[in-house]
This record gives sequence, structure tokens and C-alpha cells, in this order.
Amino acid sequence: MWRFAGRRRTQAGAVALVTVAAVLSVPTATSAAIVPVPQTATLVSANPADATPHARDGETRAFAQVGNTVFVGGSFTQIRQTASSAWVTQRYLFAYDRSTGTMSTTFLPVLDGAVNTLLAGPGGTVIVGGAFKTVNGVSRKNLVALNPSTGAIVDSWVGRSDGGTVRDLTLHGNWLYVAGAFNWLNGTAHAGLARLNATTGAIDPTFNINATVGRHGTTSYVWTIDVAPDGNTLVVGGNFMYVNDQPRNQMALVDLSATPALIDWSTEKFVPPCAAPTTFVHYVQDVKFGGDGSWFVVGTNGGAGWPTAYCDALVRFETSARGANQLGTWVDYTGNDTITAVEVADNVIYLGGHFRWVNNPNGVDVAGAGAVDRLGIAAVTPATGMPVNWNPRRSGSASMPAGTSNWGSSVPVLWRGSDGLYFGHNSDGMGEEYHGRLGMFPLAGGRTFTPKNPPSATTGNLYLSTAPGTLAKVPFDGAALGTPTSVSQPNYTAAGATWRVDDRIYWSHTVAGTPTGSRIDISLFNGGAIGSPWEASGYNDWFNPAALTGAFFLDGRLYYTRTGTNNLYYRYFEIDGNYLGATEFTLPTTGVPWSGVRGMAWVGGRIVYGATDGTLRSVAFDPTAAPSAAVDGTTATVITLATPGLSWSTPSTFFSVQ
Repeated sequence: MWRFAGRRRTQAGAVALVTVAAVLSVPTATSAAIVPVPQTATLVSANPADATPHARDGETRAFAQVGNTVFVGGSFTQIRQTASSAWVTQRYLFAYDRSTGTMSTTFLPVLDGAVNTLLAGPGGTVIVGGAFKTVNGVSRKNLVALNPSTGAIVDSWVGRSDGGTVRDLTLHGNWLYVAGAFNWLNGTAHAGLARLNATTGAIDPTFNINATVGRHGTTSYVWTIDVAPDGNTLVVGGNFMYVNDQPRNQMALVDLSATPALIDWSTEKFVPPCAAPTTFVHYVQDVKFGGDGSWFVVGTNGGAGWPTAYCDALVRFETSARGANQLGTWVDYTGNDTITAVEVADNVIYLGGHFRWVNNPNGVDVAGAGAVDRLGIAAVTPATGMPVNWNPRRSGSASMPAGTSNWGSSVPVLWRGSDGLYFGHNSDGMGEEYHGRLGMFPLAGGRTFTPKNPPSATTGNLYLSTAPGTLAKVPFDGAALGTPTSVSQPNYTAAGATWRVDDRIYWSHTVAGTPTGSRIDISLFNGGAIGSPWEASGYNDWFNPAALTGAFFLDGRLYYTRTGTNNLYYRYFEIDGNYLGATEFTLPTTGVPWSGVRGMAWVGGRIVYGATDGTLRSVAFDPTAAPSAAVDGTTATVITLATPGLSWSTPSTFFSVQ
């Protein structure tokens, strides 16, 4: 079953074999040790631009830009300027002015089949891939270069896909990578993948990478590709089980630094079928490298089947990892809904599809514990895969034009152009407005957000609850304590585990009438009065923070201990929106009796923690040491024993510079 998504895409031809692979769930040392650090990020506006034109029928699958002109490809058959304009027949490909939205009256190529992928080529050309046989009445099978002003064929460009449909294209330097459902390109045998000279369209004979053997007895094809920014790595996804006769189920990496060669990288998480193998023959839908190329993300469909397989999920992998049985650095499950497109820009991952939630591993077609509402479009952080506070929603206005639809099965393309994030879909509503089959979220009106963390200094104060509304303020230099003073804090009552982030504290607050009897609250704090608390996020109502016996935050993770257990846990926690991760992870440690911990803080690379006996200790902390111990309790040092006036035995403990 084809999903035509475009930023640049393709398909492939195959052989007929069957392979059996075991599903392994043991993390590799490389993947387990990766702890991505959040980066400053810029979001596009959540309000789509008003001036973009509209299409109808089918869907928009691809965008490209040459100068000030945006090119739009897909399976649509008609276009119009505004919601009240008359429809004009223009099948599969058109252009408009980026600044004004005015549709071109000179770029009107005639194709007899859908456009799946577009690229701005060298020398001011537009390279088009798809499922067509003729262009402007001339035979040009599935691949063609056009003049961006007139739509005329560039006759000197010799690229052809005589053997089958082109699904995706990507460009690096003067190399044009082509993917699809072909067995021949430019008269040369290539199964699903090839590389051309982008200027001339000539085949590169040194690129001999073939994806073969379709899943479940089907014909193979390559669905999606991307090249790392340095040009050294190609990521490949689609319906295949072998690449160059080596087992690679749905995913492969190719080394482009010299003569192209298959990389020793594979994962078993795309081997098992998802819910309906005859419908979701393959479930890898889109791939995209991160900004520096050190990681890439994969968006999938497939229905039920997780966590055995990465079905209906967004997954991050590390580019430098090697070997078999690779696991994702993180996985964001939608809860049984498809992701059809991903894009990475400005340290944000955007995803589109017909999902209703993200952060939803605990629900199947319902919002499980932790689910965050995101209707068909979302933005998440590359460090953790957690959603950020950006929620335009894939829905229309109350007064949509006649014959339009609010919702459809697919967002085939998300593409970051020079002025914003372009989207193509098979419906007409986005951001509570009418946007027939396409639109754009402008960069203007967006916002930049910086990651938040606890204080990095090692000299400051430890705060310890001594009575309702009262804290002991104890000077601390990372090794020794000073003389405590008592501070009245009337807003800080019924408090439990507390952690400092930037200019505020997050704290477990017992609140009658809440779903769990307690909630995560926030108060501003810079050394003076603790501010009036407010609820961190209604999406966290499922979580009972009163069970926490200590907690601290660092680099997008909330680390904690809880009642009745003897482990150090963590969940992802996104400060931009205050969303708590739905999955609990156990960190490997040794030698610390976590069941007795009461209160924790992170200070200069060490965990400072109290205990039921009132003793305050410190121990080195390195989350990147996993799967080795992130904490070795044999190296812990005693800072102070309990005294008659001060016992370090309460979860309500935190560190602040002020």
C-alpha cells in the first residue's frame, strides 16, 4: 500500500526470498550510553500563513523552492487562489510566488501521473520524480528536469526511471540520490536506489547499492531516503529485506565517504509485522537526519505491535552506532496512529500524520497515562522525543468551504523552506483554518526556547523542609555545610519531593480533589519568597508525585526514587510545556540503598541525598556510563550526620545558588 510523501522520496524493485530474524530487545552498549543534551531551538509559528493557494482531490506530496517561487507536487487535480476563487484544472504540479501566494501562470507543465518528490536542482532547474510516463506530451518516465519559469523540459538532462516509479530524491553537492520502485535507471540495472550527476542526470556507475526482496511476498521498493549534512551517510527505508544481499529489514545505512558501501548497522525492530501485514507491508514511512548528522529519526505506521516492533512511532537512532540489534535512543509511541512525515529544522523534530496523541505508549486508540493531545501534527525535542508547547492541530474552521474535509489519513510531506514549515496533506483543515491540501507555518511569529537545567554552580544553599511552610537554608560548597538559618515560606506547604530548574522549583504538592491526591506544582524562586504555586500541566494528572522520596532534574530527565522500591528511576520531562514522560526507566546503579533515600539534589556532577537515618551523603553521577553503573555507592561520602536540630530525612530538599 503506497503512501506518497514528498520532501524527496522513491520506491524499489526486488527479488523473491524469505528471511527469518530473531527479535532482540537487549540494548547495545552504544545506544544505552547516549544521553542527548537539549539544545536551544526555534519553532515556527502555529498559525498557518493566509496567502498560500489551495488544491483539491488527492494530496500534496512534495515542495521545492527556486528563488522566490515555491513548487508543489502531488496527486491533486485542481488548484485555486483563495477559498472563494473558481477551481482551475492543473494536475499534479504547479508553482506560486512565495511572498504573495500568487499562482504562476507560466509554469504549467502537463504530466500524466502523480508527482511524489521535488528538488531544486543545479543551474536553476526543478527535478521531478513520480509516477508519470509523459511530460508536456513527451515521453519522460518518472523522472524529469524542468525549467522553473516555463515548465519546459530540460532536454539536456538525461535522467530516466524506465523501470518504475520514483518515490524520493535527495541532493548533496552534485550527487542526486534516487529511490523508488524501479529495477532500471538510465538503462542500468538498479534495484530501488541509484545516484546521478545532478547537473546532467548521468548515472554514477560507482554507486552499486541494491535493496531487494519485499516483505510478505511483495515486490520490493525504497520508500524514503536522506543524506547526512556532511554527505557521508545515506539512510534508507522501505519495503525490502536485503541490501546488497545482506539482511536489512526496512532500514539500512550506506557509507558515501568513498566508494558507496553498506554500513554494518541493522535493527531487528522493523522485522516483526505490525497489526495488518497485508495493509502495512512496510511501516517505515519517513527518515530524516538531525542538523549535524549525528542522529536520524524514523516515523512509522502499522498499528498495534509495539513494543516488540517500532509500530506507529517516532524513533531516534545514532548515526555512528555499529553492529546488529540496534535500538532507538528513544521511542515516542502515538498509541496506534500513523506517522507519515517527519522534518528536522532548528533543533526541532516535526511530525505529521493521522495520530491524535504523542507520548502515548500506554493507550491503544485511547489516551493512555501520559498521552499529550496532538491532532495530526506535532513538534518534539530531539533530546528526548517529548512534545514541546506547539499545537496548531490538524483541523479546520467552523465555516469551511463546501466539499472540503477537516481530517484525512495522511500528511505526506513536511518540508522546511526558507520562510517556514510547509505541509502537504490529503484534507483541508489546519490550525483551525481552511488550507486545501497544502499550507505553510511561517518562521515569522515563531519563538526560540532555551533548555532549562538546575544551577551549574557548586556553591549555594541546600534547602530542607523542617515544618509546614518553613525551610532550613544551609550554605553548601559542594563538600561541606555552613550554619543553617530558618526561612518562612508560607506558599510551600504540603510539599514533597522538590527539584530546582532555572528560576523555579517543581514540587510534589498534596492537593485534595486531584485525581491522585497530589500533583506537580511550580513556584518561581530566586532565593527570596517561594511564589504562589500553579499546576505544571494538566497532562500530568495521571502521575502521583506524592510517592516520590527524592527527585532532581537534569538535561530533559527527571531522576527520582519512590516509596517501596530500591532503584533510581528517570522519566523524560519537557520543561517547554511541562510534559512528563509516560515511560519509567531504571538506571543501573550499585551500592546505594535507594529505598532509604529522602531528598535529592544534583550539585556539580554529584547526587547529594538524604536518608531515613538523617545522614546527608554525596556520590558521583554519570548517566552516560550505562549500561555500567551510573552511580557507584562505594564511592559515596558522608557530608554530615543528623543533628538534634537538623535531620536530612525529608523528600523536600533542593539546591539553589541563591
